[in-house]
Amino acid sequence: MSAYLRRTPRLRLGILLSAPLAWLGVAYLGALVALFVTAFWSTDVFTGRVVVGWSLDNFATLARDAVYRTITVRTVGVAVIVTLVDAVIAFPMAFAMAKFTSRRTQRLLVIAVMTPLWASYLVKADAWRSMLSGNGVLHWLLAPVGLDGPGYGLPATVITLSYLWLPYMILPIYAGLDRLPDSLLDASGDLGARSVRTFLSVVLPLALPAVIAGSIFTFSLSLGDYIAVKIVGGTSQLLGNVVYDNIGAANNLPFAATVATVPVMIMLVYLAAARRTGAVDTL
Repeated sequence: MSAYLRRTPRLRLGILLSAPLAWLGVAYLGALVALFVTAFWSTDVFTGRVVVGWSLDNFATLARDAVYRTITVRTVGVAVIVTLVDAVIAFPMAFAMAKFTSRRTQRLLVIAVMTPLWASYLVKADAWRSMLSGNGVLHWLLAPVGLDGPGYGLPATVITLSYLWLPYMILPIYAGLDRLPDSLLDASGDLGARSVRTFLSVVLPLALPAVIAGSIFTFSLSLGDYIAVKIVGGTSQLLGNVVYDNIGAANNLPFAATVATVPVMIMLVYLAAARRTGAVDTL
């Protein structure tokens, strides 16, 4: 048997991957199937019990109620803004790491970028809550010039989420730029192109798949987040909060599952569009 496995590497690979793939199918895909099935159920308004039966009432409520449409647009808007902010901050940092530092320094900088990921999510979010409060650090820094801190709300949510997900944008862009040959930059300069033209015509097109790859993380994580909004969002509501509230206080699991299908569908469309750019292959 061992001799046969040595002669068939694909079979050997299939055996090695069978356990993790089976776990993925049960834990992840199975959970998604359960989510979609539960979305068609309903809740008895008198007893609060889940009624197992096929109905489109939850989807009708989600589409008909203007509040949920507003929350969906707001959630997508926050995810887009966080992604753009992280891309603007991450690109020059990743470019400096990839092109202006030695290999030893690059390794140290990669560790430095990953270091915030070792800290607890709640600790970092609570730290931003303290800094964004009315008597926090940002208010203290802006007070001498006659400005106030952002306080709690959507701007605070964007700031917090941008900080939390920034490493997920820096690392893919750094990996993409690190693979960019220096000879292309030298050739562009030899042909008379200035720095801006080289960036727009050479660097950005070749690094765009890496940027999109990073945006998959920042966009999806922002789309489903609800803890940061609870901590610094004030009265703002995003899709994640609606799901959480319907699971907890409202005890309406079917409607929570219905709302949860919205970010899943949005991400499926986003991933399909990203796949056409080749960004998924860079992950």
